[in-house]
Amino acid sequence: MLRRPLTSFLGAMFAAFMFGAAASDAQELETVKPVFTHAIPNIPGKSLTALQVNYPPGGRSPSHRHPKSAFIYAHVLTGAIRSQVDNEPAKVYRAGEGFYEVPGSHHRVSENASQTEPASLLAIFILDTPENPLVIPDQK
Repeated sequence: MLRRPLTSFLGAMFAAFMFGAAASDAQELETVKPVFTHAIPNIPGKSLTALQVNYPPGGRSPSHRHPKSAFIYAHVLTGAIRSQVDNEPAKVYRAGEGFYEVPGSHHRVSENASQTEPASLLAIFILDTPENPLVIPDQK
């Protein structure tokens, strides 16, 4: 079984989410909590990683991409989240709903649709095991 140290994974992921954000933006950004990461035993070279993304009221994620091999399914746990992937129109997903991103997608908008209530989602990644970081912020 192939395992990566969770601490390096978390550090790289957190740095990727926060890279390029001004200090004053920190209160508006999401927080990311790792749920698990595990090699997929019957698909050599692939891993399954799950993250809980929590958005404060009015919170958001910077526009970003993911590793080229990553297929992502996002399931809204609480609240409502506005998402725009590639050139599709932005859509609001409510608790119990979900969306996916195919490999190579550009996640242009990911934000809490409410200015008064928090929101959260579970992001599940299937990707090549060595790929890191999980989030690649757009260059400004």
